[in-house]
Amino acid sequence: MAEFLLEIGLEEIPARMIAGAQAELARRVEALLKRERLLDESSAVTSYSTPRRLAVVVQGVVAKQADVEEQMLGPATKVAFKDGQPTPAAVAFAKKAGVDVASLTTLTNTKGEYVTAIVKKPGRGAVELLAEMLPAEIGGIYWAKSMYWRPGKPERFVRLVRWIVALLDSAVVPVEFAGVRAGNESRGHRILHGAAPVVISAPEDYVAALEKAFVQPDPELRRHKIRKDLDAATRKVAGARWREDEALVDATVHLTEWPSVVLGTFEAEHLALPEEVLVTVMRDHQKYFAVEDAKGNLAPHFLAVLNTQADADGAATIEHGSARVLRARFNDARFFWNADQKISLRDRVEMLRAVTFQKQLGSYWDKTQANLRIAGALAQHVKAGGLHVNESDIDLATMLAKADLTAELVKEFTELQGIVGGLYAVVQGIPAAAAQAIYDQYKPAGVEDPGPRSAEGAVVGLADRINTVVDMFAIGLAPTGSKDPFALRRAANGIVRILADHPLQLTLTKLVSVAVEQSQQPKAAERTDDVLQFLRERLTFYLRDVLGLSYDVVNAVLAAGADDVRDAIARGHALTAVRGTDDFVAISGAFKRIKNILAQATSKGDQPAAHIRKELLTEGAEQTLYAQARELSPQVEALRQQRNYAMALDHVATLRPAVDAYFEAVMVMAPDAALRANRLGLLTELLADFSRIADFSEMVSG
Repeated sequence: MAEFLLEIGLEEIPARMIAGAQAELARRVEALLKRERLLDESSAVTSYSTPRRLAVVVQGVVAKQADVEEQMLGPATKVAFKDGQPTPAAVAFAKKAGVDVASLTTLTNTKGEYVTAIVKKPGRGAVELLAEMLPAEIGGIYWAKSMYWRPGKPERFVRLVRWIVALLDSAVVPVEFAGVRAGNESRGHRILHGAAPVVISAPEDYVAALEKAFVQPDPELRRHKIRKDLDAATRKVAGARWREDEALVDATVHLTEWPSVVLGTFEAEHLALPEEVLVTVMRDHQKYFAVEDAKGNLAPHFLAVLNTQADADGAATIEHGSARVLRARFNDARFFWNADQKISLRDRVEMLRAVTFQKQLGSYWDKTQANLRIAGALAQHVKAGGLHVNESDIDLATMLAKADLTAELVKEFTELQGIVGGLYAVVQGIPAAAAQAIYDQYKPAGVEDPGPRSAEGAVVGLADRINTVVDMFAIGLAPTGSKDPFALRRAANGIVRILADHPLQLTLTKLVSVAVEQSQQPKAAERTDDVLQFLRERLTFYLRDVLGLSYDVVNAVLAAGADDVRDAIARGHALTAVRGTDDFVAISGAFKRIKNILAQATSKGDQPAAHIRKELLTEGAEQTLYAQARELSPQVEALRQQRNYAMALDHVATLRPAVDAYFEAVMVMAPDAALRANRLGLLTELLADFSRIADFSEMVSG
């Protein structure tokens, strides 16, 4: 077996795009090798990446495809032969297949009898196939943004391709992409190794050769080293620890080829600024890690991950330079903080008239007015549902929520919008609940992030998001495919998460209807169903991808109701807990059978009886099922109303013996029309009464 290496060398790739492209390249190369019958059963695929390269190494590649025999279908026998003699059609087919006319055979299928030929297809070499097919796979990698760089040439890629390494064992595979022909020469670290080529003699030497050139191609090994170096550097400060930030670790992994860490210090006076501001400056603008003391308070230190290896003198110089840059950013932040206090949040609301939200929807002042109407209506519904919320705090927070968009600190550090508003609200004496709601308005930023801490914050966040979604749909800006320029999916994910976290007694239908009623857009009502479908798709995503519920549980639960987020989650967890029990597996199969019987009956024109006639229940098994179902139905419904779904599902499962006996003894599609309709009516009632928690027919056994 041979080993294959492909490395694509580039100008620096944006860090956020690297992991996905690394995985996609590995998938594409593996799929190509499988498709072309070039992979052995013992194959293994390993992928690598740095800011300047994507690579994949495949073990267990066969040097040449095995020869295969294929059956080629020719003309109809009656056309190929006349009176037992081959016609020109048969001769032409035999020539095309490369066989003698005498070796032709016949095959009969649904369309008739045809002439066939067994064609031997010799296998092609791996080098030849890879050289031919890899360019398309390379060019097919998805990039959020790509570029042209050769005038008049069609290829696009994330950055300029500088070199390609393609080796099958020690043999170069002559792949060519974007005018670059593959060889066996890679590149090392841009600074530590310089421009000298790194010769790769064979795929098995790839990692070692790059490590000698100060490149660690394995991102997981870089991750390990970064975390280890962060720990070591932090130990220089007694009692300190670096603030865990997995997203920043990911970023530094994909920004470096040969990482190291230096500890820096800044003046303690900067700690007078809010921690959120300091951490944002360090994290988002400089890619520095924050350091905290044993109590979790921010310490006057930072950790910088370098893409180099510096000696003691060099590290000191870098630390000094990094601290100088950070000091300047902190001074900017302090200046903006102080300058912003000269204008209160209340006075900034009017300034929002000059800040455009969306050209068709107007300014952020217009959006604030819409948010106020929606938040007020939602607050009324929440209170009617039994949850106390402070309407004045909601109204005040909603009015001031977008005011910080006019603040200089937010203009400089856009990541802090909302957070700055909440901080300014505290300084300016705004009631604590309203200030917290302003601070939390953009939470959760992602489906796994924490959401608003209060019911008031939840209402403010919901009003803002549902207003955006409804109005964007109304003006025709719904997401399409991978395009979502206004982040409506993120907004909808936030809606689902907030409804999941807070007992607001708000359904998706109620949320949308409130926003539609308050919308100033003429077509908002027309798009109600589209918005609801969009939100339910996001609920499906939340149940499957965030909570990890299986697809059949999600389908079963949402088929019985996809309007109440908290209720759907509770039903999903309850169904997951019982799905593996024997009785429930059996009852799920029975419900699937019931649904199929009813569908087939309807297709044949048989309709179930509207009311079950007890005198037509002639079989003992159907009498028993009818009696048990009638007794059990109100019990299950009462438990459903209490949302005691676990016990309700246990009750449903007790029907198993009666249902099994029914299908064993009763012919549903009886010859007598009245009897048949009555039995179909019993099954219809059974399906309706016991499918309100979940549509059990959607469950997959095993």
